[in-house]
Amino acid sequence: MYNNIRNGEEHICVIGLGYVGLTLAVSLANVGYKVHGIEVRNDVLDKLKNGEPTFYESGLESELKLALKKGTFSFSNNLANIPFKPSVFIITVGTPLDAEGKIRVDMIENATREIYSLLSEGDLVILRSTVRISTARNIIMPILNNKSIKYQIAVCPERTLEGSALTELHYLPQIIGADDMETRERCSILFGRLTPTTIKVSSLETAELIKLVDNTYRDVIFAFGNEVARISDAIGVNAYEVINGGKLGYTRTNVALPGLVGGPCLEKDPHILAQSVVPFGIELDVTPASRKINERQPKEIASFLQKLHAPSIPKKIVLAGITFKGYPETDDTRGSMALKVLQELKHTFPKAEYYGYDPQLTRETIEKLGLTYINNLPIELHDKDLLVITNNHPSFKKLTLAVIFEKAKSSMVLYDCWNNFNSFDIEDYKSRYIALGNHQQYSLNNK
Repeated sequence: MYNNIRNGEEHICVIGLGYVGLTLAVSLANVGYKVHGIEVRNDVLDKLKNGEPTFYESGLESELKLALKKGTFSFSNNLANIPFKPSVFIITVGTPLDAEGKIRVDMIENATREIYSLLSEGDLVILRSTVRISTARNIIMPILNNKSIKYQIAVCPERTLEGSALTELHYLPQIIGADDMETRERCSILFGRLTPTTIKVSSLETAELIKLVDNTYRDVIFAFGNEVARISDAIGVNAYEVINGGKLGYTRTNVALPGLVGGPCLEKDPHILAQSVVPFGIELDVTPASRKINERQPKEIASFLQKLHAPSIPKKIVLAGITFKGYPETDDTRGSMALKVLQELKHTFPKAEYYGYDPQLTRETIEKLGLTYINNLPIELHDKDLLVITNNHPSFKKLTLAVIFEKAKSSMVLYDCWNNFNSFDIEDYKSRYIALGNHQQYSLNNK
């Protein structure tokens, strides 16, 4: 069994070719494994045939084309068309929240049933999707156990950062959770071709919990930074100054800077963690409170901007930075708080015209969001009333406030959700540049 892995003869099937599955599949294919991907979306498969990913990830297109050229990566929309018998199945399908905020497991169930049709004695099944605790044991295993054969199962959660996924796959420690040492060792050898460090933990549930704890921790620390911003806004000081001044040279404090917190992981993983512990009779306190702080920001921002502009109303509003984060660069808008800010602004200023700018998004994508496309900041600000920057794309930091306001309409206000510009000592812009956690200009001018 282990010799097959060491010789690169382990045949792998990756089910789900989204952000998690495709980056993993091509990476495994390019380190010597034979990999076949399953993806039900035919539009995705059509692009892959031409060596084109359906999303932006640094270096992915080159890696994909290399794997296709080598003949180590293939794909189809079902397991019936797989060109070889897999010995390893990796589940990487999505686990979104439904309309009621509950995690969906139907895609996990469907993927498991697909695996069941081909599962043979000694095969290995790896769950990589982010899931509720006990999903591997209570959902996947009961389906596979209907086949009276011996197989192995492990949980090896994905932990890469969008925009750096291909790099991180080769240096981040890989968590491996399984109930027995033999399965853990097999996974360690398999992933050892990607990364030099694997961390073996003693159960499926431990690995499932690690992923949820990692992302929820980030949500909590970001929420505290946003709590500091609310305090700073209320009393008329600068949160950026408070946080940076407090932690400079003081290693016991590392408060996160304020900003919009969303994305496909942070918007849902804390909810999944909270749902996971309900069957165990536990109700979380810190996790839901942190999510509440981060989720209410768009409404608070819109409310502030309404007060700022009263009694006048901005007629032309630009939203800049629409993907869920600016750095590392991505074209992913899933869970983007910018879209929630847009929703609140449209509710607050229903008669305004809305424009969109994002260096990573096409005209077609921006226009589908109901925004008029602009492709040049700051030149196209000459007739705009309000510019709202909603992520931290590096291109914003390459601009200066002097350049922005030189090109902009003389009365335009810039609201920065990410403190891309440090301007608390620049008197010229105190009435026109306002950042999250730095509402002091408005507070002082209205005392």
